[in-house]
Amino acid sequence: MIKEQEIVLSPQEAQNEQQLAQLIARKFGVKPSDLNHFQILKRSLDARSKNILMRMRVQVFTHEDAAPTPTPPPAYKEVHNAPRVIIVGTGPAGLFAALTLLERGFKPIILERGKNIHERKLDLANLNRNQNLNLESNYCFGEGGAGTFSDGKLYTRSNKRGNVQDVLNKFVYHGANSSIRMDAHAHIGSDRLPVIIENMRNRILDCGGEILFNTRVDDLIVKDQNVLGVIDHNGNKHEGIATILATGHSAKNIYELFHKNNWALESKPFALGVRAEHPQVLIDRIQYKHAPRHSYLPAAEYSLVTQVGDRGVFSFCMCPGGIIVPAATENNQMVVNGMSNSMRNSPFANSGIVVTVNEKDYAPYAKHGALAGLHFQSDIEEKMFNACGYQQIAPAQRLHDFVNGKMSQSLPKTSYHPGVRSAPLHELLPDFVTKSLQRGFIDFNIKMQGFQTNEALLLGVESRTSSPVRIPRGEDLQHIQLKNLYPCGEGAGYAGGIVSSALDGINAANAIQ
Repeated sequence: MIKEQEIVLSPQEAQNEQQLAQLIARKFGVKPSDLNHFQILKRSLDARSKNILMRMRVQVFTHEDAAPTPTPPPAYKEVHNAPRVIIVGTGPAGLFAALTLLERGFKPIILERGKNIHERKLDLANLNRNQNLNLESNYCFGEGGAGTFSDGKLYTRSNKRGNVQDVLNKFVYHGANSSIRMDAHAHIGSDRLPVIIENMRNRILDCGGEILFNTRVDDLIVKDQNVLGVIDHNGNKHEGIATILATGHSAKNIYELFHKNNWALESKPFALGVRAEHPQVLIDRIQYKHAPRHSYLPAAEYSLVTQVGDRGVFSFCMCPGGIIVPAATENNQMVVNGMSNSMRNSPFANSGIVVTVNEKDYAPYAKHGALAGLHFQSDIEEKMFNACGYQQIAPAQRLHDFVNGKMSQSLPKTSYHPGVRSAPLHELLPDFVTKSLQRGFIDFNIKMQGFQTNEALLLGVESRTSSPVRIPRGEDLQHIQLKNLYPCGEGAGYAGGIVSSALDGINAANAIQ
């Protein structure tokens, strides 16, 4: 007999693999000897009360019932001589679009402005150690896109966009731990994700696809409103039956290209704020009601949201046991982001704490049309850079001082390797952002007592939550003005994270006829 139900165990019980089968048999009311097979469909940690629980959705197979057949591998085809499809960008949207094209029998030709993952890591090390920013190879640009070095979080609310399980299965097929299929808040880790990205790249190449690194796309080949391909920064033409635009949220040159040619483009809301860093032990104490945490518990995380007037204030890209990294893509910019490795063993926890920004906030930039939000964003990033005036040194302020509008006389230790300098973030941010954050932190402290503390550090600025620009498309996913062009992912304004971007890339590839 096949049964399925939710069971509740302690985290310690759930971690003990030798006893787990016996505990599951007991919960299902069967003898361990009758348990032929079991699989955990979903699991999540419940820390809402003092007694922390592990909730699991389990399916068991008793007596002679056959165990479920393993997930079949994707059916990738040999495409050396197949019709060509141009893909711009190797982020999750671009990579999953390419993998989908292999299944459908098309040849993906991927153009990536940055470097391959190995060379990219060397540029990131140089950025952190020597503050030398490579404009084409950084935390946003390069193989794998921005998501490669932001923890590899794989949870999403975008179930209506497509088959999330299909995305997870492809990650597992290319080297991810199978636990991501069951964890409610699955993550891979920025230390393990590069190998998976490399495996995807090799899969594409082995099947006959092509990937061109260090190749920035600067223009489209357009004839009678039909996109025939792209032109790279060296003037080389790359043509195909369709073009998938998966450039990511920081490809400013693509937005400027559309604006210059009067191709349909529109501004959209996004969010902006700071990155907050707490000692991980403090977050553990708040969430688990004790510290230090037990070895069988993961580094505690949080998800916070509140409403201040007509604006949302919320946590974004929370990285337990993580570090803060410099995420600028142009000189004289200061942008920060967070990441964590698979073990999440840094002594710090960080998260973006951001405020919704609407088109009305772009009013002073109206002369830039659909790029108003982009210019608003850039001006704040430059203002943050000028506050310290030295490469990638970040302006910072203790959290409690920020709430009280007070300059910090000293700063705590931080994971941000380039270094920080005391600055009045409450004055550097737009007034509506500062006031919303100040009120938001007070609300968050009610939900998580001890969250608002001067042990916590705020760094500016968290501004790349999503693109402030959207490239509009129709129901067939083609650009509403240019045929055979399929904008997708975060850069086109239709996704917000690894899984939703991957799903959008899959949908774009499936829309090509």
